[in-house]
Amino acid sequence: MEKTNLHPDISEILLSQEQLEQRVAQLGAEITRDFAGRAPLFVGVLKGCFVFMADLMRHVDLPCSIDFMAVSSYGSGTKTTGAVKIIKDLNQDIEGKDIILVEDILDSGVTLHYLTEYLSVRKPATITIATLMDKPARRKAPVFARYAGFEIPDAFVVGYGLDYDERYRNLPYIGVLKESVYS
Repeated sequence: MEKTNLHPDISEILLSQEQLEQRVAQLGAEITRDFAGRAPLFVGVLKGCFVFMADLMRHVDLPCSIDFMAVSSYGSGTKTTGAVKIIKDLNQDIEGKDIILVEDILDSGVTLHYLTEYLSVRKPATITIATLMDKPARRKAPVFARYAGFEIPDAFVVGYGLDYDERYRNLPYIGVLKESVYS
């Protein structure tokens, strides 16, 4: 097995490519089991979810469909502004559907709390949250992810779809970004 090269802006690898692959497969199996006989709609929160959601869906053995929402609560900084803005809404009616809201990281919970409330008025059958990473130390809103890949410490992480100022999304691992890059 080839060793992953550490990007010079990364202080450490928090989650390796192998760890990500194994855990995402487990989450897909859990969703397959829990939603047996149903056809969930995966709603990805862009942009950070796209790698996780693609890999997750390949491990779900059910008829399912996808849609995406784009929201903003960060701008180009490292801290949420607390104000959630919908940039792209869903393209379909979700009434009566089982929604799996897919997010890269559950941090403050402000965005996912807002989205859950926002989507609830459209009368889906259920709304369930799946997140690759859960950072409970930063939680400000009462949000629970039924499917959480990893609980992580309060560090600024990038890779596997997550970015800082639109960079690092293509790293095959989750790494801790050096503070000197964003301070």
